[in-house]
Amino acid sequence: MFRTIDAFDVKGKRVLVRADLNVPSKDGKVTDSTRIDRSAATLKELAERGAKVIVLTHFGRPKGREDKYSQKLLVEPLAKAVGKAVAWADDCIGAVAEAVIAKMKDGDVALLENVRFHPEEEKNDPAFAQALAALGDVYVNDAFSTAHRAHASTEGLAHLLPAAAGRLMQAELDALAKALGTPEKPVAAVVGGAKVSTKLELLGNLVGRVDYLIIGGGMANTFLFAQGKNVGKSLCEKDMADTARAILEKAKAAHCHIVLPVDAVVAAEFAENAANEVVSIDAVPADKMILDAGPASAEAIIDRLGGCKTLVWNGPLGAFEINPFDAATNAVARAAAERTKQGKLLTVAGGGDTVAALAKAGVDEAFSYISTAGGAFLEWLEGKTLPGVAALEIKSGGGCGCGHSH
Repeated sequence: MFRTIDAFDVKGKRVLVRADLNVPSKDGKVTDSTRIDRSAATLKELAERGAKVIVLTHFGRPKGREDKYSQKLLVEPLAKAVGKAVAWADDCIGAVAEAVIAKMKDGDVALLENVRFHPEEEKNDPAFAQALAALGDVYVNDAFSTAHRAHASTEGLAHLLPAAAGRLMQAELDALAKALGTPEKPVAAVVGGAKVSTKLELLGNLVGRVDYLIIGGGMANTFLFAQGKNVGKSLCEKDMADTARAILEKAKAAHCHIVLPVDAVVAAEFAENAANEVVSIDAVPADKMILDAGPASAEAIIDRLGGCKTLVWNGPLGAFEINPFDAATNAVARAAAERTKQGKLLTVAGGGDTVAALAKAGVDEAFSYISTAGGAFLEWLEGKTLPGVAALEIKSGGGCGCGHSH
């Protein structure tokens, strides 16, 4: 249960919105404004409702005040996204910020300088959080992607002002609740990527929560090796074999069916359009490496999804960056997208490589929800409590009075 911005009458109020506008840039120009565009809905709505909208965000990883990490370059793209002028403050606390905010009228939008110019931000320093809180009457967190960090602007502030989730955070939390909180069963999870070691907690949490765990990418090789299969020269963490076997045992006990490749696309070199062949998983040549799940594996996964209601996806099934080793990922992604369009499957995906792989497959618009929050999405999949989300939760007893159940 978390409050949303429906809970507040914001007219005439100074609303501090923690957004995630940490966008890629080159030569002082934003090269991809996706995050800015996604944040605009909350900012526009608050402005239309008569709030003075004050945007807090971070940009890069500055060590103190560094000009190259100034957020001034965001003013223009942000103004374009919200459809109105955006005022600029050269600091996020103190007299400079106060002066800019004092001039604001209802419905105005202002952007404050990088919160990470102050080292106290990442330390969640109480005095710094107080200095931020002094600038506003209401706090709105719309940055799910930074919710796994307990920083002053993502967690500290929520305890100092009436707090709510913005529309982007709300959409993310709703999608995640539908996918793993109270999902429609059967539930499948696709987990790919290079290494088992980086996704141990994720696999451990998922085997207790999903009906089918489909493992692909380099990590599938480690599981195959753990089962005594020869994986040739494939990427494989041989030292993780015992761990892989333990996960297989845990899955069996939890009645979670683990799906591994039955065939593979192998090649002698990791290169675009390298000479390749499809082999059974029991016949991987000693001098070749597995670079993708084979067509029979993709078919088996698609078949399995035919009976599922919910799919969570994190990580590709092969070396999707280079052709033709994106075939399995593309085939499964397109089948999942098709079932989503038919209203038969709820699909929630996230994590850096995942977003890129689904975009390459041309289905990034067709999934129910794609999270752009890398670390926060992963930690949520691992079953961890995210400080920025926990801080917005309504403590039992008092509802938020907005008449919605969240």
